[in-house]
Amino acid sequence: MLRVIKPRNARSKRAMEAREPKEVEDPRTVIFVKGTHTGETLNAVFKDLMALKRPHGIGFNKKNPIHPFDPSTPGSSSSSSVSSLEFWSAKNDASMFVVGQTTKKRPNGMTFVRMFNGRVLDMIEVGVEGYKAMSEFKTPKSTPGNKPLLHFASDLFDTHPRFIHLKSMLLDFFNGEEVDSISLLGLEHVISISVGPTPASLNDATSTNLLSSSTAESTHANPLAAVASASFIESSSPSAATAALPKVHIRTYTTKFLASGVRTPRVELVPMGPSLDLALRRFQPPDADLLKQAMRRPKLKKADVESGLGKKRKNVELDEMGDLRGRVHVGKQDLSKLKGRKMKGLQEERPRKKQRSDEEDDEEEDEE
Repeated sequence: MLRVIKPRNARSKRAMEAREPKEVEDPRTVIFVKGTHTGETLNAVFKDLMALKRPHGIGFNKKNPIHPFDPSTPGSSSSSSVSSLEFWSAKNDASMFVVGQTTKKRPNGMTFVRMFNGRVLDMIEVGVEGYKAMSEFKTPKSTPGNKPLLHFASDLFDTHPRFIHLKSMLLDFFNGEEVDSISLLGLEHVISISVGPTPASLNDATSTNLLSSSTAESTHANPLAAVASASFIESSSPSAATAALPKVHIRTYTTKFLASGVRTPRVELVPMGPSLDLALRRFQPPDADLLKQAMRRPKLKKADVESGLGKKRKNVELDEMGDLRGRVHVGKQDLSKLKGRKMKGLQEERPRKKQRSDEEDDEEEDEE
């Protein structure tokens, strides 16, 4: 680990404050690391993924003996690999890695490693079985740095623990800055992630085979917790662990707006590339204690809550002067039944009897 250095000037102090934890984190910086053996396919995949991740991607040109999934023994390459990842994470302020390695047993393998607080949180390995480079699509490309629209087209991304884990990893990989709203013209490219033909064993409720009832309830609340709890179930049932999982297809498109006769234009998708077919391989679920720290949310200030950060309270707002103002809604009141203090000046005057005039009396005597 890097030793803590106190800032000597304002510039270094701002740089250290930028690395401190925040309520809304900055986009993840991804480091692409090449293993000891990488082929042309992985090199081309890394080039295209860095183009999609730009400007939050860093590529290492040299080859490194990194083997994250090897058994951890004292003095082995696995322990040195984890320490190397932690060192690079602290030095480059990066929270995610993509490690490429090609072997005879696992060709064209990519390992996504997610970090938290300078430590390895979880990992997942996929194999590239089908690839079409971005240069093969002679179509317009999107502007670097734009936030993509992610589309997951399968129910397995919400039910199966392995695909839940992959969905969470890809969301952190492609996700950019947090924005409150986005215009239609700002959606320049769409990333569609679908699953191949699903086996018959996974068509029914997968929670009956791989997830317990408690895990299925907590899937939507905490996806990584569901993956961590399902890892024991997979290890205890080898048939489910060795079952053939469908492939994951990643397609990238650019948006093309055409006239539709109304205010909203007609949108068409044009293939941009790259095109990837991935197969799920090994994975490492997050540690329970480290996951609890990663999912913890800090307490927000009132000013931050009112400015749109976190859960907003109803009928409470912050004015231009910084004062907190609230609005209270009460039921309809009947003021006629309101009992107040009796005052002489507020009493109603009694109706007086009308005085009969002399002319009216004379008229009555004549009639008689």
